[in-house]
Amino acid sequence: MPLTPPVEREHFHTRSIETRGYRRRDGLWDIEAHLVDSKSYAFPNEHRGEIGAGEPLHDMWLRLTIDEDLVVQDLEAATDAGPYGVCPEITPNYRNMIGARIGPGWRREIKARVGGVKGCTHLGETLAAMATVAYQALYPVLIRKKSGKFSSEPPPLLNSCHAYRSDGDIARKLWPDYAAPSKPAAQKG
Repeated sequence: MPLTPPVEREHFHTRSIETRGYRRRDGLWDIEAHLVDSKSYAFPNEHRGEIGAGEPLHDMWLRLTIDEDLVVQDLEAATDAGPYGVCPEITPNYRNMIGARIGPGWRREIKARVGGVKGCTHLGETLAAMATVAYQALYPVLIRKKSGKFSSEPPPLLNSCHAYRSDGDIARKLWPDYAAPSKPAAQKG
């Protein structure tokens, strides 16, 4: 087990988010996400009566359709379950993301187009996380498009995490033109 054993505890909430990337026959890509929130206990709900233990409080779907430049061509959202009857009403607003590009400023774009009262917190958070899945799904395409092309811009993954830090071995191997020089070993004296 990767974590240390926990102290004695009681399970209260589960959020499950499953995301998948698909290449379509028409050359576009679909990134789909399914979010489910459930409690380990039953509780009253004004809209739905009682929500049973393990029954979804939230059951939501997103299908993000993008091109190879990571530009949103379509976005479909659905709310099968929510705590209020009005929750599904906002899902058509997610089409306002059409034309946005996944990349720097993606979260800012989500907030501007479907944030606050223009959207749903849970769908917005899930949509933000779908960007990583899009990169993972399109990785072979993105690499192929970049091969043979020189860019003065550093690779987008450089300094995006500990493994891809500019002064690390992986960056020196993958992107020698952009990697920071090795730091000299500390001298014992």
